[in-house]
Amino acid sequence: MLEYLEGMHWGAVFQIILIDILLGGDNAVVIALACRNLPKDTRVKGILWGTAGAIILRVVLISFAVTMLQIPFLKLVGAVLLLWIGVKLLIPENDSHDNIEGSANLWAAVKTIIIADFVMSLDNVIAIAGAAQNADPEHQLGLVIFGLVVSIPIIIWGSAIVLKLIDRFPIVITLGGGLLGWIAGGMLVTDPVIVQNLYKPDWTPQTLSIIHYSAAVFGAVFVVVLGSVLARRKVRAEALAKG
Repeated sequence: MLEYLEGMHWGAVFQIILIDILLGGDNAVVIALACRNLPKDTRVKGILWGTAGAIILRVVLISFAVTMLQIPFLKLVGAVLLLWIGVKLLIPENDSHDNIEGSANLWAAVKTIIIADFVMSLDNVIAIAGAAQNADPEHQLGLVIFGLVVSIPIIIWGSAIVLKLIDRFPIVITLGGGLLGWIAGGMLVTDPVIVQNLYKPDWTPQTLSIIHYSAAVFGAVFVVVLGSVLARRKVRAEALAKG
């Protein structure tokens, strides 16, 4: 067990926790809305069972995604999606959860939580799979599970604190978007199609490292710059609309 922990990619674990906090903030809202009509003595059960189901579902989805990223072109597609997710994170939104129905039945509420989490999990799945790709294959699923287990309680019980920190320090959102761009850039240049057709056999590990980090930096800068430009445009347009 100690050897397993020593071999774990702790940088990837940190990335997974940060990604899940930034992209999973809606989970706490969904859980609260789904359980709002439950009797008080069963609300905790609804929260715990719904959260457990959501965690299991996400682990399954991510384990498939980590494996599928080895298929040619999927990393290219995943990188493009991740770049857009990072840009979208920087654009202010007026999210609505009016379609989340509360239920007075425990298992109906649990079902609502799991279904809603499944619908909202695409960004998390792609981002976490991208963060896990650089770890040793034998540690990938383990660090994904560890990162989720650590981050889910933070989202549920500490979401208010996290949101206050984000409101007080907007730079956190910018750093999060940059992190997604960083992961996307690194993912892009490690797609099997790119490696097989563009990489040369005589390239040294140092050269490959430079290419990887250059692509990661480009992805981070791309997301931050484009996201900031689009965010300013949206704020300006809303201000003009209000007159």
